[in-house]
Amino acid sequence: MDKYSFRIPVCAPKISERDVELVADCVRSTWVSGTSEYVAEFEEKFARYCECKYGIATNSGTTALHLALAALGVGKKDEVIIPTFTMIATANAVTYTGARIVLADSEPDTWNINLESVERVITARTKAIMPIHTYGHPADMDPILDLAEEHDLFVIEDAAEAHGAEYKGRRTGSLGDAGCFSFYANKIITTGEGGMIVTNDEELAERAKWLRAHAFGKHGKHFYHEALGFGYRMSGLQAALGLAQLERIDDFVSSRINNAKLYNSLLSEVGGKITLPPEASWAKNVYWMYSILLEKNFGMSRQDFMDNLARVGIETRTFFYPVHMQPVYSENFRKERFPVADDISKRGVNLPSGTGLTTEEVSYVCECINKLGGGREKK
Repeated sequence: MDKYSFRIPVCAPKISERDVELVADCVRSTWVSGTSEYVAEFEEKFARYCECKYGIATNSGTTALHLALAALGVGKKDEVIIPTFTMIATANAVTYTGARIVLADSEPDTWNINLESVERVITARTKAIMPIHTYGHPADMDPILDLAEEHDLFVIEDAAEAHGAEYKGRRTGSLGDAGCFSFYANKIITTGEGGMIVTNDEELAERAKWLRAHAFGKHGKHFYHEALGFGYRMSGLQAALGLAQLERIDDFVSSRINNAKLYNSLLSEVGGKITLPPEASWAKNVYWMYSILLEKNFGMSRQDFMDNLARVGIETRTFFYPVHMQPVYSENFRKERFPVADDISKRGVNLPSGTGLTTEEVSYVCECINKLGGGREKK
């Protein structure tokens, strides 16, 4: 259990009676498996929301990533470039295919994958680039797509944190060969657990759907398997919840953006002591997490900062530990250096960011932070 009882959680789902109604309807129908009509409807509507033709629902964001890679034929002789600053599921999905993960550093301004770092590690074995839209801010995709085209590489967007985010007016998930989303409980919309691949590639979509359900036989041979498939289907119950959540996704995104604006305004009192979340001129950041960096002149360590907020009922989270620091992978990257990822990982704090967060709660969080920081630094 947590040491403290949190009055304001870091990122809780927003569940309504409509959510309960659709899930209950699915249960009453008894058609609760992955073949439920709710699954097909959720796939179609979420893909359309992402400005894509096809959606392939899965039972987690991690399995969406793995399934996309497998459907694209990524395997043991291949390499996939990912940012080291990401949640470990990104790396694990590549490892599940037998391919080798190759790490790139981050940009200091957006915290997303650094193109120059990517260029330096491309080899003859590179099969794909997997950029992350970190904490809801889109990666700078056009240069990545140009580089991928130059080297004949796939681009799979890890959009787990970026439902509704936009890059130059285009929705995340629609920019590469495939986009992968998570619907975990803390995401902008949730199915409890669950994920989705979106794509405009019909062949990729059909292969992913086939592999998702153990690659059951074709041409009437139901229990006949011509490829190694997976048990990655989303249930009807999850899809029913997802559909109800999707009805309100625009409101959910607007709520997070408005809360971020309020955070930005109220935290200006400690300007110079914290770095606020990025938003490039070409980006629509949906602020899955409202994420800050503590500067050295804040006056306390990150752990002390988080402990002080916990004592007044405010839950926070550290940033991700980079992949190269994870015990399961670190031995492979002992000689490599990723200074930007190391820096933001050590200084980053995710503040309460849930869709249901009220203006009063944001104000309270900012009041507490301003007290800890002692106000704006005098010049």
